[in-house]
Order: sequence, then C-alpha cells, then structure tokens
Amino acid sequence: MLVGVPKEIKNHEYRVGLTPAGVRELVTHGHRVFAEKGCGGGIGIDDDQYHGAGAEIVDTAAEVYSRAELIIKVKEPQPDECRQLRQGQILFTYLHLAPDPQQTELLVASGVTAIAYETVTDRRGGLPLLAPMSEVAGRMSIQAGAHCLEKAQGGSGVLLGGVPGVERANVVVIGGGMVGLNAARMAVGLGADVTILDKNLARLTAIDEQFGERIKTVFSTTESIERLVQAADLVVGAVLVPGAAAPKLVTRAMLAQMRKGSVLVDVAIDQGGCFETSRPTTHADPTYVVDGIVHYCVANMPGAVARTSTFALTNATLPYVLALANHGVQALTRDSCFLEGLNVHRGKLTNQPVCEALGYDFVPPDEALR
Repeated sequence: MLVGVPKEIKNHEYRVGLTPAGVRELVTHGHRVFAEKGCGGGIGIDDDQYHGAGAEIVDTAAEVYSRAELIIKVKEPQPDECRQLRQGQILFTYLHLAPDPQQTELLVASGVTAIAYETVTDRRGGLPLLAPMSEVAGRMSIQAGAHCLEKAQGGSGVLLGGVPGVERANVVVIGGGMVGLNAARMAVGLGADVTILDKNLARLTAIDEQFGERIKTVFSTTESIERLVQAADLVVGAVLVPGAAAPKLVTRAMLAQMRKGSVLVDVAIDQGGCFETSRPTTHADPTYVVDGIVHYCVANMPGAVARTSTFALTNATLPYVLALANHGVQALTRDSCFLEGLNVHRGKLTNQPVCEALGYDFVPPDEALR
C-alpha cells in the first residue's frame, strides 16, 4: 500500500503521525511511504532519517494526498486538508467530530474512509489510542494550571504546594479516567490538596486504594461540583464520553462563586469542553478570562511536548497502521474493537454519538463496509 505522512498544519502542532521506526516497519512489510519534507522537524527528526528508513521524501502535502492510499496524521484534518481527500482513501488520525460540524461535512463529502484514534477500543473497553495522549494531557494540565495561577499570568498568585506555614492550593479534578488520574498524580506530586470527582464508584474505590489519604474522592453530582469548585484554586475538566460532546458540568453561574484569579483547565475541549464558558484556544494564545476566572482551553495540549507525545502515540498506533496497510479497510472487519474506530465511510457517518450530536443518520460500521 502507498502510505502518506503529511506535516501537521494546526497552530503550534509539531507532532508527526509516523516516526522513522514506523516507516521501516512498513517498508519491511512491502509498503511504500511518502513523507512530506520537514514533517518530523518539530520533534528533531530530519528528512535524512526518514529517507534512511525507506521513505520517499516529497516536497508538498498536495503530493502526499494525491499519491497515498492511506494517510497517517495526528490532529484532525483542517479544511484545506479535507478538500484534498478522496473516495477510496483511508485517513487514520484523531478526529473529534462531535463538536466540529464543518470537518464532519467535509469528510462526508470527500467519500474518504476516516478512522478515529479516539474511538478505537480494546477487549477491556478501554481506548488504547487515546490513552497515551490522555496521560500526557493529564500531566500537562497541572503544569499549565500551575503556570496560569501565577500573578503575571492573571492568576491569584498561589503556589500549588504552598510552603511551611502557608496553605497548599486546592485542586479539583472532575473525572477519574486516564486524564484525571494523571492530573491528580501530578498535583499530589507537587504538594497540592487534591480532590477527584467521578460517577463510577468502582473507579473512586480504586483511586482511594491507590492514593489513600493523599487524594480525596467524591461522588460527582451537580451539588458536589458546585461546592468543590467554589473553594478551588485550580479545576481540571477531565470528562470523556467516547465520541460524543462533553457534558457542561461547570456552569457560568458557578464561576461567580469562585475566587478571582482561580484557573480552569479544560482537557475535554477537543470534545467541546466540559465548562459552559470554554472555547478552544491555541498554544499561541492559550488563555482568556471570564468573570475573573482564567481559562486554559488549548485543543492540542500534548503538542507542546511534541517529541514525548509523538513517540508515545506512535508506539500505540503502529500495529493498527500495519494492519491497515496490510489489509486495507478489511482490517476493520477482522477486529471488532478496531471497527469501533470507523467514523466516516464513503459519505456515511458510522459513529452513533457523533450522529446524535450533529443530527446525521447513523449507519452501523459493519453495514457501511458491506
């Protein structure tokens, strides 16, 4: 198969969908790889390394899209990229379609087969291709939140771990999944007073057993969120409903009860955000203030640590990339968990939460492939 690796063009996105090690694996299996010139520059991998692994270096993204049968990316295709996709082509990347009607419309119109990293599942019901970036984003949320709390950044001037004789910062993490767990772990490591909320009692029990008294666990309700947010210095939104838009758990009215200079970090912003006042921002302009509360809502947080993120992501995606290269779309029919990743196929939407969010007719993925 002809596999293409374009350079990412989203604002401050330096990750790349395939490393030279991945190229070598594909070439060893008899496939050809086209890598756009400079695609790995953001993580310190030059074209010579891709060429040495067996890739053909092409000058433009247009050449990648025109020649490749399988496109490997990191972030959702931007409008100009969507318009270069065609029927019969396979796109494998993060999509996050539920809050993005324009991208959805363009992908449907293109006829492409689009497979989303974030909806591929495993035998335990996990999300193996979302997990690596959730780990990164969860850890970064505390790093970013701590920076935003600094007075020069508009924050209240609170140090997460405090110092002897001065109270520690109060950190509230909404969601006890992969993002929330990693956020809580980082916050505890920095000495903050940490509370984590979730609706899954088994999850809260596991966190309690792992961390003991270092983390408070609270069952998530509107009342508990409102009460805890009011006293928080930093709130991390770590809520995920796979494929669907995130629920708005912190309302505009709750902001009025918070201390001025407190910080909200919305890691769910890729799925529309879990704070009512959230809107996507970029690494170039990461924050804004609403009612005296600093909002950090960067939609590609792991892109800031692009080298770590790329290797973590491609370690997870490579087996799936090889399966697609070896078997085409039939790779999905051979693995029901991989099939869950199919979001768009030849003008049909095949992910039910996305259809419900955007008002499209749902076509089951196995039916669409038939």
